[in-house]
Amino acid sequence: MKSNILAIAIITLSTLMMSCSDDNEVTSDYGRLSVKLTDAPFPHDLVAEANVTIFKVDARYKGDINLDDEMIDSTNTTVETDGDNPFIVLMEDEVQVNLLELTNGVTKNLTDIDVPVGTYDLIRVYVEGINVVLKDGTTYDLKVPSGSQSGIKIFIKPGLNVSGGLTSDLLLDFDVSRSFVAKGGIQNITGFNFKPVIKASNMSTAGTLAGIVTELQEETLLGVEGAQIAVFVADTLNTTTFSDVDGSYMLMGLDAGSYTVEVEKEGYIMQTVDNVQINAANKTVLDVELTLED
Repeated sequence: MKSNILAIAIITLSTLMMSCSDDNEVTSDYGRLSVKLTDAPFPHDLVAEANVTIFKVDARYKGDINLDDEMIDSTNTTVETDGDNPFIVLMEDEVQVNLLELTNGVTKNLTDIDVPVGTYDLIRVYVEGINVVLKDGTTYDLKVPSGSQSGIKIFIKPGLNVSGGLTSDLLLDFDVSRSFVAKGGIQNITGFNFKPVIKASNMSTAGTLAGIVTELQEETLLGVEGAQIAVFVADTLNTTTFSDVDGSYMLMGLDAGSYTVEVEKEGYIMQTVDNVQINAANKTVLDVELTLED
């Protein structure tokens, strides 16, 4: 099991892309906003599914354009207000997601819609139908604290800027291990509490770390499954993931900067790589070879 309970695919998304819109009718007052979901790693061998139904996503608009009725009526944009803040509705369809499927670069597209140009600094994700299914078939239905009424609030830092005629990507990483808290301990699960933890990554300022974890067997490099890749910044754990059956791994939504990466698995000597540079809107490749302990 490779997941830190996205991953809103609510995890792990691709690099930010700024590209020309294919819709020639869209004016310079509108740009494209794409929202994807991924999942941070969740190393829980007893869990088969961590399911969430997302039925609405909206974003707080901080731009300078006056969203008058005439302008809104000429598009498919829906605007709601919360106090003095306008919120652009990005999606109002039910999307069912098993967060444990959103690892190592797998993401879920939630919406891709024209929105007014400007800055967006807050996303609200409305959820329902939360449940966890163990591998023995036991299912636990969980209560949603506020996500079905007021939405789960996720701040975007720095704010996501949408430019006219261009596409901006936002990655929502649903941290399963912190969001689904087991009752009774790992070996004696009696249920789960749902405390949603979601990180929003502005992909214009974030990058991706990917690579393969291997070991040398009879002069041949073979992939190592289940190795933990931990990323630290200033001695603080940022995120983790696990290598898949081929030894491959991918971590998305890392802010540009320098990191320390530790790769370990029981029975192997831990490998530490310092000064791993992550660049905005780019992928850094880091392959690591593990050696068996004596």
